[in-house]
Amino acid sequence: MTEYERSLTMSAPPEHVFDQAADVGRLEEWLPRDLHVRADDLPAVTVHEDRTDEDTPALLKPRKDQMRLEWGTREDGAYAGWLQVAGMDGGASEVTVHLSFFDEDHDPGERQVTEALDGSLRRLREQVRLRTETPGG
Repeated sequence: MTEYERSLTMSAPPEHVFDQAADVGRLEEWLPRDLHVRADDLPAVTVHEDRTDEDTPALLKPRKDQMRLEWGTREDGAYAGWLQVAGMDGGASEVTVHLSFFDEDHDPGERQVTEALDGSLRRLREQVRLRTETPGG
């Protein structure tokens, strides 16, 4: 098993950050660019990966009371992950994303995963910024 974890601070309350991160209709705004999520009957989703051109049955479980979003493959147990939002002083939030690959063949490698996680966190931060700075956002 291989695990990766990255964190980023965002200038918004945790509720705003979590709402943006957990919005199934807006996941593609912050997820890695080659992943596309289609909601089936939540928590069931299908993830399409451009790199492999494959659809994978997965689960997506938002846990608003814990400010946590959990996901993973449904059938083969290849990977799982979570996003945790924690409040900080001054109304900011720290967002941590964690991935676990249980199948070595599914792990694209440390460089690619950390770049994807860092990029996703930066895009999420930008979406949160736009949402909190735009009236009615």
